[in-house]
Amino acid sequence: MSTRKRQRIQQIEDLVQEQGTVSVGALAERLGVSMQTIRRDVAVLCDDEVLRRSHGHVELGLDRLNTPFDQRAVTNASSKQSIGEMAASKIPHGATLFLSIGSTPLAVAKALHRHKDLTVITNNLNAAMALSAEVSNRIILPGGELRLPDRDILGDEVLEFVDRYRVQFGVFGVAGVAEDGGLLDFHSAEVRVRERMVENSQQSMLLLDHSKFGRIAPAVGGQISEIDTVILDKRPDACFSSLLEACGSRLIVTEEGQP
Repeated sequence: MSTRKRQRIQQIEDLVQEQGTVSVGALAERLGVSMQTIRRDVAVLCDDEVLRRSHGHVELGLDRLNTPFDQRAVTNASSKQSIGEMAASKIPHGATLFLSIGSTPLAVAKALHRHKDLTVITNNLNAAMALSAEVSNRIILPGGELRLPDRDILGDEVLEFVDRYRVQFGVFGVAGVAEDGGLLDFHSAEVRVRERMVENSQQSMLLLDHSKFGRIAPAVGGQISEIDTVILDKRPDACFSSLLEACGSRLIVTEEGQP
């Protein structure tokens, strides 16, 4: 299987995992390939029981329907752990921080388990629970409806909540990074909360594993060039080299151990 086909199949799985169900036509349009190509790619995923077809749409296989976040949490787990540990090393005891939704911010929360006296403002219930074992920490959660199975909170109430605070660090991930450096997510609500966290933080910290570069998602907000610190596990394809070079000393690649 070619690298391009493997990447496209991974993108299809990611899109369906995030959105629950996607039409074959929408996948073809989103990925810029023919319907026939998408059908062949989907066939591979259906044969492996990762996905299943349903009336012109594609959805998660039966054994995956209820745990999309848990599946994302174990994808590239070692890379996320190294990113989390690097981010945690930049955050001192007693710091104040926003911690966004997603599996990579959860890795930061787990890596902060020895930190004390943190004030963490988060809409990520998984992260809040990971930090709750240290009783000196102060963990502040917004009101609103818990989104399942991801166990996070989004919506206008979260925007108002974030606006009540000013913190030292805003720590967040994204669904993807476009070739022009645009930061992508699957829902506009995720973008609005992320942007507000960046605005209300002294230092913004973007967490990425290399698979996010070139990954497609429909909602865009902000640019990688606007972020104070970018922590990446390893460098992506060469087409993104200029983006990373422009980050200069703001980029940390964990496999290299330095900017």
